[in-house]
Amino acid sequence: MNIEQIYTGCLAQGAYYIESNGEVAIIDPLREVQGYIDRAAKNNAKITYIFETHFHADFVSGHVTLAEKTGAKIVFGPNAETKFDSYSAKDGEVFQIGDITITVLHTPGHTMESTTYLLKDENGKDHAIFSGDTLFLGDVGRPDLAQKAANMTQEDLAGTLYESLRTKIMPLADDVIVYPAHGAGSACGKNLSKETVGTIGGQKKTNYALRVDMTKEEFIKEVTDGLMPPPAYFPLNVKLNKEGYKSIDSVIETGAKALSVNDFELVANETDALILDVRHQFEFIKGFIPQSIFIGLGGTFAPWVGALIKDIEQSILLVVPEGKAEETITRLSRVGFDNVLGYLEGGFESWGNSGKEVDTLESVSADVLEEKINEGALVFDVRKPGEYTAEHIENVPSTPLDFLNNHISEFPTDQDFYLHCAGGYRSVIAASILKARGFHKVIDVAGGYGAIKKTGIKRTDVISCSSSN
Repeated sequence: MNIEQIYTGCLAQGAYYIESNGEVAIIDPLREVQGYIDRAAKNNAKITYIFETHFHADFVSGHVTLAEKTGAKIVFGPNAETKFDSYSAKDGEVFQIGDITITVLHTPGHTMESTTYLLKDENGKDHAIFSGDTLFLGDVGRPDLAQKAANMTQEDLAGTLYESLRTKIMPLADDVIVYPAHGAGSACGKNLSKETVGTIGGQKKTNYALRVDMTKEEFIKEVTDGLMPPPAYFPLNVKLNKEGYKSIDSVIETGAKALSVNDFELVANETDALILDVRHQFEFIKGFIPQSIFIGLGGTFAPWVGALIKDIEQSILLVVPEGKAEETITRLSRVGFDNVLGYLEGGFESWGNSGKEVDTLESVSADVLEEKINEGALVFDVRKPGEYTAEHIENVPSTPLDFLNNHISEFPTDQDFYLHCAGGYRSVIAASILKARGFHKVIDVAGGYGAIKKTGIKRTDVISCSSSN
């Protein structure tokens, strides 16, 4: 028996390759599936099953393409209805993969079709669970994403999740391994661990949601408390995972078109395409195409695209580093953005050399910001609410990047203002969006809060925050 966790950090997502005696099962595959096929071929094994733990909201799974290329059966848990050929398994149903078995444990709550897969080894011993978004390390799946589809409140779903955890997962032996679908950084939970593999026993000791003495009412309150609105692309990805999607091969073929400077400009002018610049933020601030948006490949690229570009049908033109066009298109497709029209041949350098108009973004050090604050400068914090609550600059408002649209009216057009995040990535994203919308007085703070903490700028920590409330 061979179990491989294939973890994609920029999505905080874990897919699984399971092989036994020449047969392979894939759980929650990424959209680009060739790697799974190559793994199986190398071992002279055949992919026979594709197990989906639920209809994912935060990424487009590769189940449809993988089934088309291998003939493997797509398996969901109970209550799953799709527009492609798939099998909705019964609770307790058993599937044979070589010398091992996988048992379906229906664990609704995150969504109503959510299912945990229990792997038993060659001796019939419970070995591991693949828990999807039902159980994470340190957390459980948020219960608010499937309210409309299930015709239930988030409290109803949370109560259902409580029962699933206590009747299906907590009775398992402490040494059973837990393989979740996500780790820290995913928007599918609130407090996920950076670890990506654990045990049932470990989670009983450390996961707040598995406290033995926890009542259902306490569980519902704790699981639903502090939930932020989900990103706008989540329901659109669910739809793709239920109904199907284009092959990633065709998406790459269509999008990976090198456009000359003139052709790039022509397409931009004749369509409603968004110009997306994925270079490093240090390169972007020195010069970029006017009206373009920065979301760098070096950060959690795809989730930020999904959070900030509301429509997955949006046409996109790319400005990419040399040799990064196909990677960028692939990563966009992971969250359902398939409508790339091409990329700028020769990168931004070719645009600059052509004599076309170039914009820049002013960026200052934290030391300069300290001087400006003493002069009454206007500053905005674009970090997440939890980061802001823990510690922030005195008298600076929280304007999280995730919800920048909700704060547009707060930014001035007639005076300089400063943006900072934790390290500099998110503030440049925010500044690029504001610049594209006509806020030309925006100034980035290089190094973000990490650099600010090394200055004498007055800060408010969580203790003084609570004492002032």
